[in-house]
Amino acid sequence: MLIDSGVANLGSVLAALERIGVAATLSTDAAVVASASHVILPGVGAAAPAMRQLRERGLDRVIAQLSCPVLGICLGMQLLFDGSDEGDVDGLGVIPGRLSRFDPAACGRVPHMGWNQLESLRESPLTSGFGDDPHAYFVHSYRAPVSAATLVQCDYGGRFSAVVQHRNFYGAQFHPERSAALGAQLIRNFVAL
Repeated sequence: MLIDSGVANLGSVLAALERIGVAATLSTDAAVVASASHVILPGVGAAAPAMRQLRERGLDRVIAQLSCPVLGICLGMQLLFDGSDEGDVDGLGVIPGRLSRFDPAACGRVPHMGWNQLESLRESPLTSGFGDDPHAYFVHSYRAPVSAATLVQCDYGGRFSAVVQHRNFYGAQFHPERSAALGAQLIRNFVAL
């Protein structure tokens, strides 16, 4: 089940699910989201408008209380955190931490865009099968800190969380739908949780 957050990359995520044989439903209905076996919160855009859309639909409260596996993708992952310096917005508060903007002086260019190497910090069913030299495709200007929730980190002017897990909440900062075989593996792993 995909949440239509109003600012998402829905078409490409739906296509990625179809490529692995999963027919996903798309909904903004809080009752449908609450009854799903798996929930994906995709996102492209800015944190403030995305959180506004979720709040207007009552999805902010529903998502935070889900007990099924939940996967946030890119902005969707960022929204799972306590908040973001982007617009000084409060997030869903299900993963501790606050996102900060990349420092152009440290990384050279913002946004962080393109392929980058992943470094696994601990094992998880979500990241199983990533291989020896995993790379994924990123497009983002804000980064989540490396913390107890971090499964995989990446370096772009400093370390940041590329894949996270806190209880039943998972997040991928990169775009699995654009990350070739590794991205398909992450989506298959999530569906199998």
